[in-house]
This record gives sequence, structure tokens and C-alpha cells, in this order.
Amino acid sequence: MTDVLEPEVLRYSAFTTDPAGGNQAGVVLDATGLDDARMLAIAAEVGYSETAFVFPRKDEHGSDADDEREFDVRYFSPLVEVPFCGHATVATAVALERPGKLRFHTPAGLVEIATTPGTATLTSVPTSSTPAPDEDVAEALKALGWSADDLDPRYPVHWAFGGARHLVLAVRTRERLAALDYDFDALGDLLRANDAVTAQLVHQRAEDVFDARDPFPVGGVVEDAATGAAALAFGGYLRAIGEVTRPRSITIHQGVDMGRPSLLEIEVSPDDPQVTVTGSAVRI
Repeated sequence: MTDVLEPEVLRYSAFTTDPAGGNQAGVVLDATGLDDARMLAIAAEVGYSETAFVFPRKDEHGSDADDEREFDVRYFSPLVEVPFCGHATVATAVALERPGKLRFHTPAGLVEIATTPGTATLTSVPTSSTPAPDEDVAEALKALGWSADDLDPRYPVHWAFGGARHLVLAVRTRERLAALDYDFDALGDLLRANDAVTAQLVHQRAEDVFDARDPFPVGGVVEDAATGAAALAFGGYLRAIGEVTRPRSITIHQGVDMGRPSLLEIEVSPDDPQVTVTGSAVRI
């Protein structure tokens, strides 16, 4: 068993095959005995946007369950616990080195994962998406330093959920997205007030290809290089606004403007409230 005082923290980069790309995640494969304060402290020490903590699944008697493919998983940023994190889930699934089906019981709900060596496909909890009130849009634009004319009128601003909540805004031009320079405190206040984790800022490059950037001030992180939870929420958002009339496979490029390119592949269908995201992970 891992020493509960000094647990081993594995370091992975997710949604990439290159350790210099993707989004970094800490992984503690046996967090038995760690309390909330210690997990938060470890996540702060690691300094990545999230660290995942894995616990053996308990049976109805409180004993470790026999199923070695079913786990309780929690996620901590340097500042707060979050209900779900996609890139840390990919990293954890790859780190477990158990190809096949895995089941993670997270604060957001059950997440099922199909793994092969080096890759993982996550199936989200049911997604949802609702229009953002005008006052939230105005606050977001002010915090981002954008105007309403910067927004792509085909894509209304929404609060979207795929295990965690995200504010989705789409811009007309790639140049506007590349020039991101936002008010960290103001955007963080807006997201926290709406129980959200990141802002999912996107630009449509081609029919099924998007560029994304994800500020994460709630977790004390200026920007995520890859945000699997936001990608899942984005799939649900597209369905909610009527952009999924057939099964769609969508590629999201993220982290490019940070020098840590990431690749996220989502699958979304018109009649299925769940979305999948696939990515690779590599040990740092």
C-alpha cells in the first residue's frame, strides 16, 4: 500500500503523445487514508491544474470490493476540489495499465472508460446546456476584454455541463481567440457565482474541427492546455443548440497558443445525452 503520509504522485500529460504537449495531471493511484486537506495540499504542491486521487471501491460492508476495475476518484486543483476532470481521468486510466473497461465513481457521477495502452475513451454523465442570461454574457465579455461583435452569432453563449459546468463562448476569428488576455479575478468571480469550472472559448476552424482555450481561474490556473470535461460539455452544448442532427465526430485543438498542443476527439449523437471524449496520455 502507498504510504499515506508521502503518497507516490505520478505525473502524466494527457490528450497528447508528447510529454511536452497536452495538459499535465498528477495521479495518486492509492489515496487510502488521505483527507481533504492533505489532498488539496498535494495538488497545490504538484501545481498542475488537477491531481486525481484513486480509492479502492468499497462494498456494502465497507470492505475493499473485489472488482479491480471499479474505483472512487476525486479531483483537486491547487485551490479547490472539482467534481470531474477529463484530462486527469485520461491520465489515471492510462496509469492504471488495465486495458478494457473501467468504472470511475466521481463526485459528478459514474464515468465509464474504455482503455487501450496509452489511450482512454470517457463516457460522460448526461450532459445539459442552457442559455446564459444577458448579464452573465456582459460580465464575461468585460472580463475577457471582448465585445459582442467578437462573438460568432451562430453559437449562443451557454452554461454547459458534462460532469462540471463551463461557460461556452464562440468567437468569429482565430485571431481573437489567440489574443486572449483576460481579467483573472473578474472571470473567476463569474464562474464561481455560477458553480462553473472553466470558460470554454472556441473558434470553428472547419465543419467538425474547433480550436479551444479554457481559462481556469477558479482552480488558480490561468489556462488549461486540454480540458476533457469542457469538451464533453461542448458536445452537449452543440446538441442543445440543434447542431447535432446526425452522429458527429468532432476534433478539438487546445493548448496550441500555450505551446502545449493537445488533441481531443468527441463523439456526440442527437438522441444520446452522453458524450464521449478520447485522448492519449504519456508519463512525464
